[in-house]
Amino acid sequence: MRIAYLNPSGQMGGAETSLRELLAAVRAAEPDWEIWLVLGEDGPLAGIARELGVQVAVLAFPAALARIGDSGKSKWQALWSLAQATPAALSYVRRLGRHLRALRPDIIHTNGFKMHLLGSWVCPPETQLVWHIHDYVSARALMSRLLRNRAHRCAGAIANSHSVAADLAQVAPGLKVSVLYNAIDLTRFAPEGESCALDAAAGLPPAEAGTVRVGLVGTFARWKGHKVFLQALSRLGPERAIRGYIIGAPIYQTSGSQWSLDELKQTANALGLSERVGFTGFLEDPARAMRALDIVVHASTQPEPFGMVVIEGMACGKAVIASAAGGATELFEENRDAVSHQPGDAAGLAEQIGRLAADPALRRRLGKAGRVTAERMFHGKRLSGKLLAIYGEILPPGSHRTGPALKDENEPCALV
Repeated sequence: MRIAYLNPSGQMGGAETSLRELLAAVRAAEPDWEIWLVLGEDGPLAGIARELGVQVAVLAFPAALARIGDSGKSKWQALWSLAQATPAALSYVRRLGRHLRALRPDIIHTNGFKMHLLGSWVCPPETQLVWHIHDYVSARALMSRLLRNRAHRCAGAIANSHSVAADLAQVAPGLKVSVLYNAIDLTRFAPEGESCALDAAAGLPPAEAGTVRVGLVGTFARWKGHKVFLQALSRLGPERAIRGYIIGAPIYQTSGSQWSLDELKQTANALGLSERVGFTGFLEDPARAMRALDIVVHASTQPEPFGMVVIEGMACGKAVIASAAGGATELFEENRDAVSHQPGDAAGLAEQIGRLAADPALRRRLGKAGRVTAERMFHGKRLSGKLLAIYGEILPPGSHRTGPALKDENEPCALV
């Protein structure tokens, strides 16, 4: 079997984290398969994939294509940005098409809206295309229309939650959709292991003994709830022995889709949190960061398609506070293995932080139960078993390719 995975970013966001675990699971289950990863930009994911035995090609997006996005834009704004990027997109389609024809994959498995569309345009007739949907399509005015028009080229789609699957079914009613929860490395995300010196990473003096450490881990996407988290901490007052941490950085090139570090620092200063909140920047190993926390916060202000940080925090045996909307609500049971707050509700989030900060026994109970849930629901063997079954359903009998594919990953990767 020969599979080409297409992903727009080489940085490690939630979709990339889930892709890493997917690649690891497929490689472990089928070590003889030939697996390629084609990226729209270079970054840590490329090296991680190579360490897994995946062949990697970086076909860098032209700048105009990289900036395209309709998150938070009207349909007309999105159309204008698409029109501006059309020449660059057409050039990239030709490059990507040449590369995939040389690879001759049985399956093209795409991650990210841009790669879903690009894959539908360049997928060879004899190759099966699978869209892996990690976001709500209907929320994107232009993208939902474009994907609906291209769904006929897709053999099937994978959704990372039932919530996302239901949304996709509204956009593309005839498309076959399978639900496949993300998996994580349970040996890496575990209660035991090294932890990160968060204060040093954030440039803060060491916290006093007994301080409860509360952290939001994730990219700086505007809907991830960083400002709600800061507002919640400000409600707890400086007399509480609580220190907050924002762990992560902006990673995407799409304009207007994420906070800058300066914006978040200005918000923290305006709320009087300059000495009570630390910004660590990107940390290569989020598991080490989570082990250094007492409470892991997920604060998305919009329905979360899945919520990797929720299951990662649970796997690390930490008390998790999740935003109760979308696919994230499928991952835990309230007050058994995590607790929740309503999206955008800073007062409700503050109440849950205060409750857990004052009750170490409750934190321990939630952490132990969360680890059990992670071991039951989010392991790699479950993911690979279901994924391989999905591949088997879409491939015609006897369709596996033989013969040489492109081996020189450097030649087709020159920048435009």
